[in-house]
Amino acid sequence: MTSVAHRSSSSWDTRRASTLMVVTALFMVAALVPAPSVADEADPLPGRGWVWPVEVVQIVRAFEAPAHRYAPGHRGIDLGSVVRVRSPAAGTVAFAGPVAGRPVVTIDHGDGLVTTLEPVTTDLHAGDPVARGAAVGEISEGGHTAPETVHFGVRWQGEYVNPLRLLGGVPRAVLLPCC
Repeated sequence: MTSVAHRSSSSWDTRRASTLMVVTALFMVAALVPAPSVADEADPLPGRGWVWPVEVVQIVRAFEAPAHRYAPGHRGIDLGSVVRVRSPAAGTVAFAGPVAGRPVVTIDHGDGLVTTLEPVTTDLHAGDPVARGAAVGEISEGGHTAPETVHFGVRWQGEYVNPLRLLGGVPRAVLLPCC
């Protein structure tokens, strides 16, 4: 009976030693692989040549990222003292019309980028091309914005992003390791 107990103890020690060697080898290999740098993970949104959708920039309300997809937040920026609204980049009108009682213009810029401007009345229709900086409409009333204020929202691959990222105004947040 002693030999059976001795044999299983020996087997356990062998497995433990093998596991320890494998784990040690993995740590040694991981130490040789360089960690990705912040430059490797550069924000792909800046540098696209976007312009402000208004002539005089006055940010009335900033972008407030929601905690999750359905959480409260402010999914764009509100710009004040607006009369005319222009396209921040070349694209195609995806939608122009009322949404929940306010006039909205949506522009598809390609590469997963879509701009929403509201409240904006326009003579444009879905499918109309727009050039970068071209007038897309006049400020109107409705929605959560004050008079002479436009809400400028941007979605990238279906998710809302801070429009300032495309205008060069906000550096991308990078989490640094702690401890």
